[in-house]
Amino acid sequence: MTAFTAIEKRANSLLASSHGGAYNVKNLTSSIELAAQATFPHTITFGYVPSNARLLGSSTFSCDDLATSTTTMDLGIAAVDGNLANADDDNGLSDAHAVTSAITGAAAIGNIADYGNFAWDFVASESVDPGGVLAITGTVQDALTTGTGTITVSIDYVVD
Repeated sequence: MTAFTAIEKRANSLLASSHGGAYNVKNLTSSIELAAQATFPHTITFGYVPSNARLLGSSTFSCDDLATSTTTMDLGIAAVDGNLANADDDNGLSDAHAVTSAITGAAAIGNIADYGNFAWDFVASESVDPGGVLAITGTVQDALTTGTGTITVSIDYVVD
């Protein structure tokens, strides 16, 4: 039998021993009522997380039925006050959520290998923590939204 060891994405020195070794999980939950839009793409800023926040796999995306065609939404990371060395990454977290029917609790982070990565590490070609905060964004892509509905993003994270 072969034994495998997973790589932990956290600093062991910060474990809270009196609380079962868990971190203090924080959350950004943001909702917007989006009306039908005459143009696309357009970007929604859902809120801000520290650039050194480790984004957790429990983060979710939910929405009402917003369109009848091929409309999708990407979730990404954007600079605040120009703090990224590279361009904003509008699909850095996940891409192509089909908003043509209601979605409840879809994974906000599209690749399970990225669970626990720093927020800044979701930006393509970013190699060092820029410091400060980064914006969590949603970008409507591919077609217009034809209906009115709610979009909710819930980002769970810890800070080492």
